[in-house]
This record gives sequence, structure tokens and C-alpha cells, in this order.
Amino acid sequence: MTLKGEKSVLITENDRTAVPIQRDFSSILQFKEKKSITDLDLRNKKVLVRVDFNVPLDEYGNITDSRRIRMTLPTIHYLLNENCKIILLSHLGRPDGKIKDAFRTDPIYKRLKEYLPFVNVDKADDCVGPEVERMVSKMKRGEILVLENPRFHPNEKKCDPEFSKQLSDLADVYVTDAFATAHRRHASTYGVCPFFKEKGYGFLMEKELKFLSNCLNKPKRPFTIILGGKKVNDKLDVIKYLLGLADAVLIGGGMAYTFLLAMGYNIGKSIRDLSKLDNIRDYLETARSYNTKIFLPRDVVVCDELDYPSEIKNVPITEIRDNHVGVDIGEETIEYYKKVLSKSSQVVWQGPLGVFERKEFENGTKEIARHLIENEIYTVIGGGDSAAAFEKFGFQDDVSFISTGGGASLEIMKGTLLPAIACLTDK
Repeated sequence: MTLKGEKSVLITENDRTAVPIQRDFSSILQFKEKKSITDLDLRNKKVLVRVDFNVPLDEYGNITDSRRIRMTLPTIHYLLNENCKIILLSHLGRPDGKIKDAFRTDPIYKRLKEYLPFVNVDKADDCVGPEVERMVSKMKRGEILVLENPRFHPNEKKCDPEFSKQLSDLADVYVTDAFATAHRRHASTYGVCPFFKEKGYGFLMEKELKFLSNCLNKPKRPFTIILGGKKVNDKLDVIKYLLGLADAVLIGGGMAYTFLLAMGYNIGKSIRDLSKLDNIRDYLETARSYNTKIFLPRDVVVCDELDYPSEIKNVPITEIRDNHVGVDIGEETIEYYKKVLSKSSQVVWQGPLGVFERKEFENGTKEIARHLIENEIYTVIGGGDSAAAFEKFGFQDDVSFISTGGGASLEIMKGTLLPAIACLTDK
């Protein structure tokens, strides 16, 4: 299916009849069947809390964005009110199973002490072992112990049962408030669960799941999805799942160039995934059968070289040359997408529309974000780079909701059961 030369790439038409489609919402709604923090018997208990404090650090090891820590404070305060001994466990970065000082949880510990000045907060040099057990045994109720990065142990990612058991032996009850890692089958997010009789989710996890489940289970219409970012593979299953559910899907970012290539356009030196071309063609053809419109860029911003470009210009998709690298959606596409979004009642956004980290290539992402905010369109940002873009532009407080987890929210949008929720105690 080649649409070369078309001004607008619109995969379905207004007069097509939608094919009835059945969606399995069990993956979205199943959290309601599990115990939340308010359903657990926590009074005076030792509680292991899996949080996601995987916060960005500058070159000096200082936290540059502590939103993930702040958003977990309601859970921590609730446990303090229950007179609990609170044991906090979070990974930081990707140390690959080795002890690396750059990924120690010291910055997290210091920031927590600032947020909780009237609470005794201590830190361990490991997350398991005799010294950690000794520190836990000496804790008083209403105190907090921050454990060291579990990813210093290769058995964390392997979900090793013995390592999971060591972690679980530290506490009486398990609470997960780490939505951003809820799709991981790691020891601290999944492996510990069988060793606890009582386990449930915290307030941040509940908030994340409620926003996403409401968006997908009872969407406000017209419902538009924005998909961007580099990786096509992460988003294709989302498109498949949302066909017949979303009213429109806007494609941008690096993944757009694989779509354009699949449709017969030259994309020059732009990022691509050749293994997905047939899948994309199949999805575009399938989309014709559903009442979902898929939109691709009409024009793009290109340069000759990403790091030190000597040429940057806006070109129609029919004029991308062999030496061009696509880096953003173009001016016409921005206006085109704004028109679609102006008719939308709800938007879920996953992935930036260009290389927003560079000022020269941020315009598409920034202008679409500004349009959503200025027009007060209900918008949920699916974490990851999309969230980072809103933070960069200073829009984080003006959007309806920003998820803390890009990967986890993507899995929900694919209709996938989140392992870290599935293993919790049923009500």
C-alpha cells in the first residue's frame, strides 16, 4: 500500500462503518480486586515498601527532579500514622548487578531527610544481609530505613527466590508504590510477593491505575492517542490494542520514519526499524476496518547531521533526501495535528514528537503540548521522555496528569497484566 505524494495520510475515512471489537479490560481493572494500603492490617507492623525513586541526577550526583519521591509521600505519611517501621526499597539507574558508587541511594536518603525533618531516617549500605537485619531489628516504630540499591545484586533482575526471600524476611507486610516498575518481574517487585501473607498497593500506584483505567475503560470522546519516541516496537502493540477504541492516533517522533518508509517514502538517514515494515503495513490496512483514524506527518524538520548540523530545514515528506535525518514534525503537521486535537475531549500521550532535548528540534513537542494546555484538553502523559519534555518546558503543573512510569503505562495500553499488581493479596 503506497500513498506516495498524498498530502494527508489518513488511514480510515469518516464514512467507514466500524467493526465491533471486544476489548479485555481485565488487565486495566484487575487492580480493584487487589488490596490497597487502606485494606491492610498495618498497625505497628514492619512494612517493606517498594518505591520507584529512580530519579535523574546531575554530574555531581544531585537530584534534578524529585517528583517521584514527592508523589510517594502520602503513602509514607499514612504508614507513619499507622506507627509502622518503614523499610524503603528502590533501585537507581542501571548498575548491571555490580556495586557502583554513582548509583548508590545516598541522594534519595538525603532528600527524604529534607522532606521528613521530624522523622528519624537512616540508611543501610546494602538491601540484604546481617547488617541490614541488625538495623531493622533496632528500628523503632515511626522510623524509616532506606535500603541500598537492589540492582547491585544480579539476583534482583533474575528474580532469584532466595534473594526474594531475604528481602521479604525484613518485614511483616509488603506495599508496592512503584508503578514505574510494575511491569518488571524482578525480585523486589514480584519475587517477594509469595513470601508475604499481606501485600497491597500504595496511594501513588492507586492514582496511576485509576487515571489510566478511566482513560481506557471509559474514554471521553473524541479520544486521541499521541504516539512518538524512537522505538516502533514498543508502540505497535499499543496501536493494535487501541484500534476501534481510540478515535484518532497521531504518529510522530523517530517511529514516524519507519511508518513513512513502510508507505514508500524516502526517509534518508532517519532512524528506522526494518523488521517492523510488514507489521506496520498490516496494521495500517487493518485500521481501515475500524473507526480509528491514523495520522502521519505531512512535513518534517530535517538536518544533515544530528550532533553538529550545518543545515536544518522544514521539508514535505515527499522531499526528504538521502542525506537528511528527520528530527521533528514540521510546521504544517503541527497545525494539522492541532486541528485534530482541538476536536478531542481526551488525549493520552506516549513519546515526544521530535528530539526535544535539543532546542533546535523541540518545537513540535512543545507546540502540541502548549496547544493541549491552552485549550484545556484533558491529557494524560504516559511518563518517560514525554514527562521529561513537559518538565523541560515547565508545563508539568498545567497538564491533567503525568504518569511516573513510561514502560508500565505502555504495558497497560497494550492490554497487558502488570505482574507487580497481579501478585498482590485479593480483597
